[in-house]
Amino acid sequence: MAEDLLVVDDVKKHFPVTRGIIFQKQVGAVKAVDGVSFSVKSGETLGIVGESGCGKSTLARLVMRLLDPTDGKIVFDGRDITRLSRQAMRPVRREMMMIFQDPYASLNPRKRVGFTVAEALEVHKLGTPAEVKRRVQELLEIVGLNPEHYNRFPHEFSGGQRQRIGVARALAISPKLIVCDEPVSALDVSVQAQVLNLLEDLQQEFGLTYVFIAHDLNVVRHISDRVLVMYLGKIAELAPKTELYENPKHPYTGALLSAVPIADPERGRAREPLVLEGDVPSPLNPPSACNFHPRCPRFQEGHCDVEEPPLYSFGAEHVAACHYPLEGWPLDAQEFKRPGRAVEAPKEPGLVS
Repeated sequence: MAEDLLVVDDVKKHFPVTRGIIFQKQVGAVKAVDGVSFSVKSGETLGIVGESGCGKSTLARLVMRLLDPTDGKIVFDGRDITRLSRQAMRPVRREMMMIFQDPYASLNPRKRVGFTVAEALEVHKLGTPAEVKRRVQELLEIVGLNPEHYNRFPHEFSGGQRQRIGVARALAISPKLIVCDEPVSALDVSVQAQVLNLLEDLQQEFGLTYVFIAHDLNVVRHISDRVLVMYLGKIAELAPKTELYENPKHPYTGALLSAVPIADPERGRAREPLVLEGDVPSPLNPPSACNFHPRCPRFQEGHCDVEEPPLYSFGAEHVAACHYPLEGWPLDAQEFKRPGRAVEAPKEPGLVS
């Protein structure tokens, strides 16, 4: 059985909100990530989904140590990297890379593609100039680009080609973990499929581990082994992909799945969408207890707004933070709004595998 490559234990990131110009006083904090725990095994792909503002990208930057956590612990390859200095993090950064969301903004327009891909190799002093050039051309060929385009500028490539350059840059120093922050959301559907297939092929060839962040649940279903659903900085549900898509437990997950387009027009017209009321609350002042209760159709007064739900277990590696989980899937709108029976709290809530 594969060992855990990445362990995130009760990680929080609160951004202070201050008032005043000269004497700044903290008057609150934006709870972007608020107590998230999960682990990723070597060679696995963990998909992270949720609507805008739920803390996905902040979590990615915490894992990469581009942001320092307010609290909690991050363990990478058996080593606690939570409070490592910039100098101590340098050898660790050889093992983890990131693919950013926007292929137009993540490449320096003034630098040639060869320089962009080679930069990590030069920073870590890996190889002579001739070896670096040969490695860059090899990487361009691996991701499906012409090695002779080494001296071109980013504006000479399409969006899909630019994202392939971003993939080549992430592969340059042979990392163990690649964090993909919505790498296909800015691309056309046909190009999305090409980039996803490329990522899968590279994972099989090089034994890579992915943390894959996306809005599109169909994309996550295609590439992930397990899926983590976030809402307002917390974990709503975490399960193997087949279990999550066929037997969701959290009402938020159910609402997300009901909005996924179906290729069959007849089934799509017959399906009744499960609509959530209201807007996402502000992370500056999140709701008490269950942070989803103001929008939840299964809300029970005196329980959901008083007692915060732990991550209840629903079988092997399937957990959800809901006192009144969904029973059966798919549900019609009336069944969706009818609370089921309350589940018993786990005796020893702890780190989610």
